[in-house]
Amino acid sequence: MRARNVALLLTAALVVYFVLLAQRAVTLIGAGTVVGIGLGIAVLVLPLIGAWIVVATWRFGVRTDRLARRLADEGGLPDTSHLPRMPSGRVRRDAAEQWFAERRAEVEAAPEDWRAWFRLAHAYDIAGDRRRARETMRRAVDLAESSET
Repeated sequence: MRARNVALLLTAALVVYFVLLAQRAVTLIGAGTVVGIGLGIAVLVLPLIGAWIVVATWRFGVRTDRLARRLADEGGLPDTSHLPRMPSGRVRRDAAEQWFAERRAEVEAAPEDWRAWFRLAHAYDIAGDRRRARETMRRAVDLAESSET
């Protein structure tokens, strides 16, 4: 199943969960007691926070996908098919580290190039550092969007 389909399925499940949670909050508020109203308001905040997180995540995904398509059209998508892999399919650590060092050098040489940041984010991802991969991809998105204006 494609990643986008999985994301859509999970988002749909979250929407159902948020609706059920909001209904429970309304029921608690409708109880009319101080405790019920307080709990109802607290429970009502959870779907709002969750919805905000889902929207922010989808926006980031769409913006990242747009950059990937743009880079693919330019023929500059990172190619890691030549890197040696473990039986699990992950890139071997020594190869990932070397590939990462090359991508970091690209960014140091051209710190305002979103393409270099995109490739560095991919290098973080194959090295297993998802948090830094997301941060770096945000930087790539910001640079690309600022260069468009």
